[in-house]
Amino acid sequence: MTDNRGIESLKSFDDSFSKLPDHILVEIFIRVPISGWAQISCVRKQWANLFRGECLWRAALLRMYPLANQAKRWPGPIPRGLSKRRYAALHVSKHIFALDGEIDEIVGHTFLFLKEQLELSTMPPSGILHGTLIDQFIACGKSRDMADELASQIWLAVLDDMEENEQTFMLLTRLALEEDVFLPYPYSRSIKVQWRVFEKLFTDFRDCLNSEDYQDVLACAKNMFQLIPPVWLGY
Repeated sequence: MTDNRGIESLKSFDDSFSKLPDHILVEIFIRVPISGWAQISCVRKQWANLFRGECLWRAALLRMYPLANQAKRWPGPIPRGLSKRRYAALHVSKHIFALDGEIDEIVGHTFLFLKEQLELSTMPPSGILHGTLIDQFIACGKSRDMADELASQIWLAVLDDMEENEQTFMLLTRLALEEDVFLPYPYSRSIKVQWRVFEKLFTDFRDCLNSEDYQDVLACAKNMFQLIPPVWLGY
């Protein structure tokens, strides 16, 4: 009897909730922590459509980042996209990077761009990707030194954000063995980025390297760096 009443109450609540207009649902959903959005979008087809649409993300953008609408469009090869993309970029900028407390939307978009490109089966050469990052920052008025620093930070953050799976192992191996084409500063990847690639291969993915691959990667590392940590040598 009690169970039946509970089920009826839940059904009544669900029916009432389903009658709310979309604009009210949007105002409710954007006040729920972002960690719960994926679950909410799976409850009803109507709710899933809201999360696929522009209206909800525009409202979320305005609520969480009210100054974002004042930002001017920027030049450069990396597009800004619609509200969902902008929200994701600002979320990345706020929670992954610490630029003197500044939430830099450009950095977030560049992070998303690089991460997506590295995950493609037909990934462009890393030198082209790095050059795209540099061009984006220079087009936005950053100095060459600042462009180099920001691009390095983004590379390191993307590499650290990747899951430890076969795809990441293959990517790191490709990056380690890729020919180092000489390009003028700041279009060459920084030593910090190249170091992190080898560091992750020889620590996080060491067991994935067979003897021949290990020797090939180790030879590249010895050619690139003067001092090799003992752990890279298997000690």
